[in-house]
Amino acid sequence: MGLMSKILGGTGASRRTDDYVELDAGDAETAAPKADTEVRIARIGDKQDVIEIKDAVYDGDIVLADITRHTTQDRTMEHITDELKQVANEVGGDIVQKDDDQLIITPSGVAVNRERLGR
Repeated sequence: MGLMSKILGGTGASRRTDDYVELDAGDAETAAPKADTEVRIARIGDKQDVIEIKDAVYDGDIVLADITRHTTQDRTMEHITDELKQVANEVGGDIVQKDDDQLIITPSGVAVNRERLGR
């Protein structure tokens, strides 16, 4: 499994915090640098999970949300997606679905380019 598969998820595999590998940055400080924007990882199991995602986006963070528990035609997922679209619209951000298993929601000033690198 490649690095991007570990970051963005493989085919249907669930991820936990300990699934992520801390990379050695050489001479950089060992603690994560203070940043204005963070990339947050979330799993959407039900509508309650949307609250934390909305809060993160309102706070200016980017959220990669795992939606593998739902199909894209699932009515619950339609409501969740509509709610997150509204949040992205309110903050002037962006939302995109990556394959069938992830949503990427961004705050103001961050857009998701729909073209893949390295065609």
